Amino acid sequence: MLTRLRENPFLAKLRHFGSKLKPSSIKTFAWLFAVGFSLSLTVSACTPTQQTNTTTAPTSAATSVASSNSQQSNVIRIGYQKYGTLSILKSRGSLEKRLASQSTSVQWLQFPAGPQLLEALNAGTIDFGHTGEAPPIFAQAAGAPLVYVANEPPNPKGEAILVSKDSPVQDVTGLKGKKVVFNKGSNVQYLVVEALKAAGLKYSDIQPIYLPPADARAVFEQGSADAWAIWDPFFTVAKRATEARVLKDGEGLVANREFYLAAKPFNEQYPDRIKTILEELQKVDEWAAAQPTEVAKLLSPELGIDVPTLEEISRRRPYGVQPITDEVVTYQQKVADTFLDLKLLPKSVKISEVAQLTKQ
Repeated sequence: MLTRLRENPFLAKLRHFGSKLKPSSIKTFAWLFAVGFSLSLTVSACTPTQQTNTTTAPTSAATSVASSNSQQSNVIRIGYQKYGTLSILKSRGSLEKRLASQSTSVQWLQFPAGPQLLEALNAGTIDFGHTGEAPPIFAQAAGAPLVYVANEPPNPKGEAILVSKDSPVQDVTGLKGKKVVFNKGSNVQYLVVEALKAAGLKYSDIQPIYLPPADARAVFEQGSADAWAIWDPFFTVAKRATEARVLKDGEGLVANREFYLAAKPFNEQYPDRIKTILEELQKVDEWAAAQPTEVAKLLSPELGIDVPTLEEISRRRPYGVQPITDEVVTYQQKVADTFLDLKLLPKSVKISEVAQLTKQ
């Protein structure tokens, strides 16, 4: 089971700072707050990996500048999170083996979530990484030089709205007037919006509570929230541990894709390296799709999640690197426009401007 997470001290200060902002500054703070708590897998409380080729993300400006110079060397700097195909690729070491003949090495930098990963990409600290749907939208609004280069297949069953096993709420319409807890500016917030819309309700019909996964789970288990919208692996871990009931998953409502993103300068200068990374990711995906138990055994020590739970997640998750298409861009634009309508995004963005399209 995942260890309870503590809020990042920086984010606590940010929240305190935000409470003192004048109305004219609220839009800027809204972006900072949403990005700070955005979606991705915030599993920083788990024991960090100790492999020699893994580096903690640089934090000082001097380190960032020095690290950015490595872009000209034969080092590819990849940002990854503790769950996803990139973490499997790192553990198997196949990318390093392929690049060895080209005298190129890989530096792996671990991040607790997508927003922090994209902040590093914006600072020039990493060249390539992965996140869910929401973080790149907020990063693009902030001017980050990112490019969507590929994505994993939709995984709508990888997130859901949970209620306690004895809850009187039987469907989404029953959430009217209820308290629903979830991560602000995340994929699951979009799930909540779409689920309410499909049930004939408005976002204003619920009482949203914005909390990151660990705090959200505590509030949910204490009964201080009537429902919890959450993604994997937190979703499956909580469902198995608390016997929570799935009120509605993303099937038929949302895509819930994982995106591979590159720094624009790196993408322009080294398209061959991007191609190599994506090819190796595809090979790992093919292996993982056929070996869910082995995937669970590989990731269990790092995540601190038991093998059966991870195997359930792995068996449900679709695998396969896919190109960015017009359909994907259109969907991602819809997500961005929804966040803008909810006043979470400080300005509109055009996804097509940062998407490396592949025509089918």
